[in-house]
Order: sequence, then structure tokens, then C-alpha cells
Amino acid sequence: MQGVLEGFSTIGLVIALGFLLAHFHVLGADSQVLLSRLVFFVATPALLFRLLSRADVSDAFSANLVVAGCSAVVTAAVYVMMARRVWQRETPHLVVGALSSAYVNAGNLGLPIAVYVLGDGAFVAPTLLLQLVVFTPTAFAVLDTSAWGRRPTIGRMLGQPVRNPITVASLLGLIVALMHWDLSGAVTRPLDLVGGVAVPGALLAYGVSLRLGPRPMNGDSSGEIALVTGLKLVVQPLIAYVLGSQVFGLEGQALLAVTLIAGLPTAQNIFVYATRYDRGAVLARDAIFATTVLSVPALLAIAAVLA
Repeated sequence: MQGVLEGFSTIGLVIALGFLLAHFHVLGADSQVLLSRLVFFVATPALLFRLLSRADVSDAFSANLVVAGCSAVVTAAVYVMMARRVWQRETPHLVVGALSSAYVNAGNLGLPIAVYVLGDGAFVAPTLLLQLVVFTPTAFAVLDTSAWGRRPTIGRMLGQPVRNPITVASLLGLIVALMHWDLSGAVTRPLDLVGGVAVPGALLAYGVSLRLGPRPMNGDSSGEIALVTGLKLVVQPLIAYVLGSQVFGLEGQALLAVTLIAGLPTAQNIFVYATRYDRGAVLARDAIFATTVLSVPALLAIAAVLA
């Protein structure tokens, strides 16, 4: 438990540093964009490639992948049924709400938590890949049809993951691990150096966004926000815990990992998706804020029970 608390405190202090740097105008909105792009396009791909190239693929992807997928799908389905019945939401809004309820912040927060709390960044890789390779293209296909009236094509759906550097780097890392290739130091040392920027860069950028981002929680859908928040922070990790412990027999660090990752807050890129399609943007924005703030005590509670 002490190691878990130290991990969370480390993450919190770096986020607070980003907040203070923005507050005192050392870093501005442009700096946040620069940090985020550096982390997304360069540092995180390098880190995940190195982590996965050295990982035991069977251990990392057997139960973890199934638990992550099932907990997300069930949680999203509960939101869709409730929102359609109670608020009569249309399909594009339902897609954004489902993503807000079940799509975790595996990059900005999941990777630091996996590294500093769980001790292995590879724990978050199954969720990252599942979201980027399966959930995102599927959501875009439905939004293309329902919001824009554009028929989805197989080429567009298959091409979406390949255009994401994190997905490409993760898949390449898996190939290296599966083939048992030994990379030379001339390749690995630069990757390790660049990958070291991923975690602090993401946390600093997140801290800057908390200070300079738009004011959340000004919408009028408090009931729906409460539903999304409860599903994200309570229902999804509970499903992951039950599946992991009762179905797959996970225990110890493995059970803590699948439960913590399922309890991560809503990913920030859901707001980007909602804005792109002009559907459910306020819901996505407020869900990100509410789940991020409330995820701190929720994740600490999970760690206290399972660590």
C-alpha cells in the first residue's frame, strides 16, 4: 500500500507542477499543445515499443484484454439503454455518451499509473490497443453514418488504427516480443531516452490543461453526467474486478491492475471526437472533468482494498 500511495503522490506532484507553471505563466496554452503532441507522436510510442518489445505477451494479453473489453462493452451498453429510455438521446449522442462511460484515459493517466503504481507500463497496453484498434474505428463508423450520413467503408475503418503512432509502435513492439528479437543498443538507447519524456510530459501537459482549460460543469444535464460518472468510476471497475477474480482467477498485482485501469477517468480525446462530429460535446467535456476529479479517491479506494 505504501508503494501505491507513493506512486499516486508522485503523479499528483507532477500534475501540480504543471498547474503552477501555467498559473505563473511559465507555460501557456501553446506549451500544452506542444507537450501533448510531443508525448502523443514521439515519446509514448517510443516508451510503449520498448515496454512491449520486452514483455511476456501471453501474460500481458490473455486475461487483461478480455477483462478490459468485456467491462467496457457492458458499461457502454448500460449507458445506452438508460440514456435512450430516460432522455431519448439520438444515436450520435449515445455514441459519445457510451465512450464517455467506458473509454479510459489510458495514455495521460493510465501509463503513469501503470509505471509508478503497478511497476510495469505493459499493464496498460491491452486497453490502449483495444481502444485504438477496435473501439475508436467502430465509434467513428457509427458517427459517420448517424451524424454525417456518410456510409462507412472497410478501408476507412481499417486505416484508422494504422494512422495512430501509438497503435503502430505497440504493434511493432509486440512483433519484436513474439519473434524474440534482440535489438542493439544503438536502437534501444535513443528509444529509452525519448520514451522517458512520455510520463512527465503527459502529466505536465495535463496539469497545464487543468489551469488553462475551459470551465466545465456549466451544462444542464446533471442527471446524465451523474450516470456517466457512476458507470465510469464504479460500475466498470466493479465489472473488471468480478471478471478478473471470479472468471479468470486473477489475484494480487494482476487483479489490482485490471481493476485500477478500468477505474481510470474518461479519456480527454472523447471531447475531441465529440467536437469533430458536433454531437454531445458538453456531455463529453463535463464527464471528463467529473470523472477526473472523482477518480482520485476512487482509485485510492481500489488500491487500498486490493494492494
